[in-house]
Amino acid sequence: MIDEGRVCIKNTGRDSGEKGVVINVLDDVFVEIVSSGRKKARRANIIHLTPLDQKIDPNSEEEIKAALSSA
Repeated sequence: MIDEGRVCIKNTGRDSGEKGVVINVLDDVFVEIVSSGRKKARRANIIHLTPLDQKIDPNSEEEIKAALSSA
């Protein structure tokens, strides 16, 4: 269910409640996400994410910015 390009909401931590986009699946437990609150990509545990129905191209900066800015 959590795959590259999936838009999700972070449930815990500093970015709690913010949207993020999965840009890389590291293993069965961790993914790398870009969130609206941070400039750098961060590692996140998949149990701390709520996936949304929206999926975008993880290589397109324009699509990532558009997904993170839409409320």
